[in-house]
Amino acid sequence: MFRSFLTVSTGTLASRLLGFVRDSVIAALLGAGPVADAFLAAFQLVNVVRRLLAEGGLNAALVPAWLKARDAEGMAAATAFAGRVLGTVSAAVIVAALAIGALMPLVIAAIAPGFVGRETLQFAVDNARLMLPYLAFAGPVTVMMALLNARGRFALMAFSPLLFNIALISVMAVLLARQQEPVQAALVMAATIGVAGFLQLSMLALRGAKLASPLRISFDPEMRGFLGRAVPGMVASSAPQWLMVAGAVIASTSPSAVSWLYFANRLLELPLGIVGVAMGTVLIPEMTRAVRSGDHAAIAHAESRALELAAGLALPATLGLMVLSEPIVRMLFEHGAFTAEDTAATAQALIWLTLALPAHVLVKALSPAFFAREDTMTPLFATLKAIVVSIAAAFLLGHLFGASGIAAGIALGAWSNALALIRKGAATFGFSIDPEARRRLPRILAAALAMGALLWLVEGALPAGGHGLVQAAALLVLIAAGIAGYGLFLQLFGVTGWRAAVNAIRQRRPA
Repeated sequence: MFRSFLTVSTGTLASRLLGFVRDSVIAALLGAGPVADAFLAAFQLVNVVRRLLAEGGLNAALVPAWLKARDAEGMAAATAFAGRVLGTVSAAVIVAALAIGALMPLVIAAIAPGFVGRETLQFAVDNARLMLPYLAFAGPVTVMMALLNARGRFALMAFSPLLFNIALISVMAVLLARQQEPVQAALVMAATIGVAGFLQLSMLALRGAKLASPLRISFDPEMRGFLGRAVPGMVASSAPQWLMVAGAVIASTSPSAVSWLYFANRLLELPLGIVGVAMGTVLIPEMTRAVRSGDHAAIAHAESRALELAAGLALPATLGLMVLSEPIVRMLFEHGAFTAEDTAATAQALIWLTLALPAHVLVKALSPAFFAREDTMTPLFATLKAIVVSIAAAFLLGHLFGASGIAAGIALGAWSNALALIRKGAATFGFSIDPEARRRLPRILAAALAMGALLWLVEGALPAGGHGLVQAAALLVLIAAGIAGYGLFLQLFGVTGWRAAVNAIRQRRPA
């Protein structure tokens, strides 16, 4: 499991790092004013729908269903089932994209009510409509990713999103070199997103087309049952994005707040993608095999290792982002139209938003226990409750503390989601944590706290002000030292060592 986890997380890390380059150029091109607010609100809409499909949602329903069909009726039946899913989902996404395009003014007004009555609303509508072709490609891309996951082929799924960022960065580099006006630059970038989706689909189609054949559109009872499980799973798996949308709804009434929250959230998505996306992708097939076989030891092993990985990576990332929030934001985004005031506001929002990271990762680790049992409704209800909590808290705290208060409201919603899953899981089937996990988890927390204290003590050594090469180099050295120190603390506290990690990477899951 760790080997597969590392494959997915490495691909996600590469994609997220390119995403930082992309967002740094967006900040330089658009700044944090009305043009950026409009573009980022539209981009957030596409991101939510993309992740609604891609980052675990459809995977959560399709992997158990495909494995069930293969085990009961053979590979030919599973391939035919996949062909019906691919055809039906592709058709549904195309119809949905056309409907959203026609209703786009209402959609943007719903997710950003503060834009109503301002020129920003129409600009956001124009950007969102140019981005919509991407959604037509997102459906088949997601199905082929899930089929590759079900067969234990994680590498192509993990690295194909790189094409999305490579296409956008290439176009934005040209716009920056030409010193394009922000309004025109945003429209060109919006149009490029559809091209990026086509590139990703083309790459996956070369390897995944034979996994789903023949291609058909079907609404038979089996397909209706599958979609009935898939839709709740897609909503539940996109909880972090829904909570950000809830925050953006509140933030749209304050100038630049949407931009500050967006850039803060982009930093949060690096560890969330490395840990959370990989957790959901790898753990669902592992948990499904264990649950279907009735192997309680395998279930306990998968759940225990998942919690250890979640805590071991999310806790130090949380503390690191909180301690180094301002220098990280300054290094990545304070260029061109993005000012020092924007850096300060984004860093403050990041501190509060980062409190949601352990909860988001915990949800990613807990949800597969429900998905493996073909229960997608429990995670759905937990997500809906979290959205309500987040909106209420963000509305109250946003009026008191601005963008930072909205970020704190999002964090409260995330913890509401995690706690709801813990209570429901414990009451229904009970989470199985083995003695090794009970021993390691408190020590992981202690190692993360020690690393956070070490960073806090030496953070003052960074050069004051500016964002040149000297400060960037100093920050990177400090981050590397924090990672090395954390590894040392894990070894000193008896959690794990380098040799054990290398041995885990070398192990292959039996066919």
